[in-house]
Amino acid sequence: MNEKEIYISKEGLEKLKEELSLIEGTKLKAIAKKIAEAKDLGDLAENSEYHEAKQEQAFLAGKAQELKYKIKHARIIENCIKSDNIAVGCTVKVKVNGLEMTFSLVGGDESDPANGKISIDSPIGRALLNHKAGDKVQVTTPAGETEYSIVEVK
Repeated sequence: MNEKEIYISKEGLEKLKEELSLIEGTKLKAIAKKIAEAKDLGDLAENSEYHEAKQEQAFLAGKAQELKYKIKHARIIENCIKSDNIAVGCTVKVKVNGLEMTFSLVGGDESDPANGKISIDSPIGRALLNHKAGDKVQVTTPAGETEYSIVEVK
């Protein structure tokens, strides 16, 4: 796996740590218990409870590995880096088709467009990065190409 920084807020990192703790501390232990109980039922070849529990165990182990990777490579963002250029953590006011919109640029794990959080990996996020107030950028989305005028960067 190509090592890449994971941009995330302090709160987002805490949520990842809590989820990992829940998986390792509770969920995997419960699955191990289910597997042991299913083994006691006899023939494993036709034991659907055993196979379901093993699949769930594999899924949770994979999820735990993914969370560990994200935690290890986390780069905390608190607010916009003090610069004229848009970067992760910035709040940006843009004008699109006569409408003003404001959103924050965040890492992919915290993306929530309905609440004004746009991923830096999204077409809009990528297009805005490294630009500044007053710039106009073309954003290509599945709906087509749209011009965004950057009004303000905080």
